[in-house]
Order: sequence, then structure tokens, then C-alpha cells
Amino acid sequence: MSFKPKVALAQDFLLQLARLPVSVHSKVMKWAIQFQVDPTSSSINYENIKGAKDPNLKSVRLNDDWRGIVFKPSKGDVYVLLYVDHHDAAYRWAENRKLTINPVTGAMQMVMLEHVVEQAVETVGLEQEAPSDTVPVQSSESAAVLLFSELSDTELMSLGVPAELLPAVRKVGSEEALDALQSRLPAEAYEGLFLVVAGDTVNQVLQSRETRVDQAIDTSDFAAALATAESQSRFVVVDDEAMQAIMNAPLAQWRVFLHPTQNKLARGDRSGPVRVLGGAGTGKTVLAMHRARWLAENRALGGKKVLFTTFTRNLALDIEENLKTLCSADTMSKIEVKNLDAWVSGFMRSRKLEHRIVYDRKQDGALQAWQVALAAKDPTLDLPDSFYSDELEQVVLAQGLTTLDQYRTARRVGRGVILSRAKRDAVWPVFEEYRGQLASRKLKEVDDAYREIAEMIATEQGSELGYAAIVIDETQDFGPQALKLFRAMIPHGPNDLFFVGDGHQRIYSRNRAAMSRCGIDIRGRSRKLYLNYRTTDEIRRLAVSLLEGCEIDDLDDGPDETKRYKSLSHGPTPEVRRTSGLEEAAAATIDFIEKWRSEEGERDSLSFCVVTYSEKSRDSLGQQLQSVGIASVPITAQSNHPDVRNVVHLATMHRAKGLEFDCVIVVTPESYLGNVEETSYQRRLLYVALTRAKRGAVLFEV
Repeated sequence: MSFKPKVALAQDFLLQLARLPVSVHSKVMKWAIQFQVDPTSSSINYENIKGAKDPNLKSVRLNDDWRGIVFKPSKGDVYVLLYVDHHDAAYRWAENRKLTINPVTGAMQMVMLEHVVEQAVETVGLEQEAPSDTVPVQSSESAAVLLFSELSDTELMSLGVPAELLPAVRKVGSEEALDALQSRLPAEAYEGLFLVVAGDTVNQVLQSRETRVDQAIDTSDFAAALATAESQSRFVVVDDEAMQAIMNAPLAQWRVFLHPTQNKLARGDRSGPVRVLGGAGTGKTVLAMHRARWLAENRALGGKKVLFTTFTRNLALDIEENLKTLCSADTMSKIEVKNLDAWVSGFMRSRKLEHRIVYDRKQDGALQAWQVALAAKDPTLDLPDSFYSDELEQVVLAQGLTTLDQYRTARRVGRGVILSRAKRDAVWPVFEEYRGQLASRKLKEVDDAYREIAEMIATEQGSELGYAAIVIDETQDFGPQALKLFRAMIPHGPNDLFFVGDGHQRIYSRNRAAMSRCGIDIRGRSRKLYLNYRTTDEIRRLAVSLLEGCEIDDLDDGPDETKRYKSLSHGPTPEVRRTSGLEEAAAATIDFIEKWRSEEGERDSLSFCVVTYSEKSRDSLGQQLQSVGIASVPITAQSNHPDVRNVVHLATMHRAKGLEFDCVIVVTPESYLGNVEETSYQRRLLYVALTRAKRGAVLFEV
């Protein structure tokens, strides 16, 4: 029985493929598909590359001008498509690169050797100048700032540093020097090193990654190396079906490659609920989609499905479209994508419950009910109407209080006004009257609907909803009653609940929800993502600076921090400019757009979004863009317009959530940047808006 060789695609190959001219793209795809079928075919003419540091890298002729660079092993059955380019450029790319296996982690790594060679030459020169009985002189001051001098070679390699780059890493004396080395390091190595700089130990990093470094590694076994999560963040093994799908679909890197930490979290069984934290751009939603796919393919048995839910309708629609490109039709048939409120509405219809849910207390029926309830307040308390509204939202509904006895003992942390038992007794009738008024109108507050449905599910003994697992995106925007509902929707067990979220981006629910208080135990199953793949570090730093002084939680009664988050890309520092009003902001917006579009070759390919604080200001800015011939389209609850090209998107800060664009223009009232304690919510909105940008951003105050 003959075994077919394994063929893998490198991330660099797919990135380069996406940049090729259309006329060349189709030829390369045809050749690559034929190569995957049989890389040992006699029709493939492998040529040695003169001066190449790695003898296993070969050139393959695609036509007179174009060459593919392939890893062809001296032994074994692994072939890797590494790169494609013009003849001379492809050779230059290959000359100083080497495909190696990390002797500690077993990961396959592409290493650039030219920098290491230069450093080695410099070191040799120093040694030749020094007398034979001395060592190169290094001041005690410079020696003290070397960041990784205390780590052994084995520890550095366990973090992902290739053996060939150990000399370069050992010379790193500052965070800026580490950043300068980032492009030559595997992602897991750069992440591990900056986490050590931030204060983590090597063991802490390895434990959070679930990385084993106690196994013997065969550095010539590339087939085994390809099986590691680290390798799969850079290389994907393809069969006939996968090759066709990857080569023919528009390239989106998240479809194929995951960071090693993401890869491990997306696959395999978990003993119970999992929570994954990560700042904007760290790939939380991407991870959640891959997790849903793995669960659907491996654990959705006996007709059960995986529910993927998020907070808003337009995010759910966007996720469903992305999942369709990631999953086969059979896998998609096992995944149900719905935002939670749509799921609740469907559940109520299935139980013939006639109540409509109140999402806005200013709606006619709810507004009338609230006005009647306020008429029942005790005038001797001298409390404003806003107190009752906030007390209802943050205490009564958030905690699911239904009786006076419950209210008498309820926690009211952060409410400011102290209420004695007698005062609570006097306040409660307002809430009781409000619920009665809603019921008479067949209306129900959304938190009450969550609570009652959770209770209904719990009382229907033996009745299951048919879910093998539930994946929850944007967890920070769900309050306590929503989390309790998730817990009720699926029995306790392996792989039951998978949460991703970020307290920095809480812009919908103002009620923090601690998982442990909602019956969700994540002990030992909590992880964090640190690398930002979307936003430049300059944009990230501005966004994070806006949150300085704001209390950010970890979704489970603990604090979260941002010092360990890092971006992999760099770009211009965003401008923060004060303008005299919307008209001046519009003129500055137009100037910003035209400046970026004027860059050679960028006019039609860049995506823009103007993000502002209200629908009125959004529409006003859109009109002014249209007046100078810049086409624009608003993002609404119904559509993100993801397929519309060569237009400027317009969005409120809430509607921009979950989206990304090359450039973002944020227009904000000056008041959003006032006292931190008073503007914490608004600052989180600005954080969300700015981190939609991948390459360029600007913030205009009006």
C-alpha cells in the first residue's frame, strides 16, 4: 500500500498569492493544485537555489518569469509550498531562509538567517580584536539591561525562539529592541518574550499555553512537527478538497491560520465552561468560530447542535456569513447562529407566550407603565426619578429580585445612596407597580424575560433544548440574568459553555456580571489572548490611554489589565484634534480620506469608516461627504454592507462593534473625554471605535 506525501501551504505562500496579478494568480492556483495531487511527479522540475542556506529549499518553474519556492525534504514525505514571486525576487527570498524544527517545542519554523549571520560576523570581529586571554568588554550598565540574560537556551526555545535566533534574542536590551526583532520571530516566541518582560515566568507562559516541553524531539521529522499547534499557526496541511477550497476562496487569514494558543483552545475537550479574555483585535471572535466548528464536527452528535450567540443582530449576521466560508455545508447544518434576544423571542413563540419584550423604556407602552409606577413613589423620600430608573436597572432587574424580602437584603454596591430597611420598603412599590403595569399591557422587561425563561427551562425536567454546546461572543455585554439563562440552556458537562469577551468593550450592559455568581464555574479553564492582529500598536496605545483610570473587570469579579497586550503591526501615530463643530470635522474627515487614498495603488482598496456618537451626526457627516463626491453608506441594525466597495461606511459607536476597516475616523463630543469617573462608559465607546482601525485612525473632538 503506497502512502501519499503530505503537502502543506505556508502562510507566506497564501499571502503572496493574494497579491499576484489576476493573470498570474490563476496559473499559480492551477499549478499548486496539481502539485498537491502528486509532489513527486516527474513533471515537476526541482532546481537547487544557488547560495541557499537550506539545501531542502528548491525552486520550481511556473513559467518564464515566475518561480515557486518549495520545501522538498532529503528524507520523509512532507512537501511545503513556501513562496511564489518573480524569478529573482523568489530566489532572494529563499537564499537566507531555513525551515527548521524547534528542538524543545517540536514546532516547524521558518527562520531568516541573514541577520544572524551579520551578528555572528560582528561578534567574531570583536573576538579577533581582543587579546586571546580576554573576553569582549561590556559595561556593567549595558549588561544589566539585557532582558533575557537569566533565561537558559532551553527556556528561550520553550517559548518558541528558534535555536538560530538565540544570539539575537540574547542581545535584546529593551522592549523597543524586542519589537524591532518581532518580524523575524515566530508569533509564539514574540508573545512569550514580551510576557516575560511584563513579569510572567516561563512556566506561567507555558502553563497558559498548555505547552509540553518534556518530550524528545526528532528535528528531522517534519510530519510530526506539522501536527503541533505552533506549526499550524503558519502551515496548513491540505488534502484534495481543502486545497480546492483554500485556493478558490478569497483569502482571509483567519480561515486557515490560528495563533498556537487559539488553536489549542479551539480544539479538544474541556471539562466545563471556558472563559477567554482578550483585548480588541486579539481574535476572540475568530477563536469562537473555530471552536464552534470543532464542536460541530466532533461533538454535535445525535441530532444536537452547537448554538453560537452574540449580543446584537448585525454581529450575528456577520458571524454566520463568516462561518459559512469556514465550514462545510454539513458542519453548518449543525451550527445555529442567533443573537440572544432573537433566540429568546423564538423560545417565547414556541411556548405561545404572548408578551413583547421591552428593550427601550421610552417606547409608548413601557413609558406609560413607568410614569404610572412613578406616581406611586413616596414623596417623603425626596429621591429623583433617575434614582428609581437606575435602581430598577442595576439592582432589581440585574439581580432578578421579585419580592420585597429579596430587595430588603439585596447587594447595592456602587449605588451611592444608602437605603435603610424602611426606605427600601417605601421604594419597592414603584417596581411592583411597574411590573404590574407592564403585565397588563403584555409587556416584559428583557432581564425579567431571561430570568423567567431560565426558570421555565429548569422546571421542565428531562427536557433539553438540543444543544451539544453553546459558544458566546461579546460576553461582556450580557448582564447577570443573561448568563444565568445560558447556564440553564445546557446541562453541566464537558464542552458545555465557551465564553469570549473583553471588559474594556462593555458598551451595552452597564451591569457587570460575575460568572461565579451566575452558576458558571471557570476555575482552571480561564485563558487570555494577548496579541493584537488587527490594530497597529500606535492606535492600540491611544485607545488604551483613553481607559486609564477606568476600572475594567475580568467578567468574574476580578480586575483586568492591558499591559500585556501587544500589537504585531505598526503605523502612523493617530492624531487627536479639537474642531469647532461637525462642519470643520467633516472637512478634516474629507482631507484624511483623500490623503490616504492618494497613496499610490491604494485608492480603491482601502476601507474607511466614520464612527460618530449619534445617528443624527452620522447622517450629517454622510451628507457632507456626498456633497464632495465621496460615496457613503450607513451601517444599521439590519446590515453592515460588507460587500459594498469604494464607499465610506458610516456608523455610530455601538454599530461599529465587531467590525474592522483599514482607516477609521472617530468624531466625538468633547464631553466624552471629561472626568474619567464620569465618562468611563463613553471612554469605552471610544476604545471600541478606535480599535476598529487596522492601519490608520484619527480622533476629532467637536
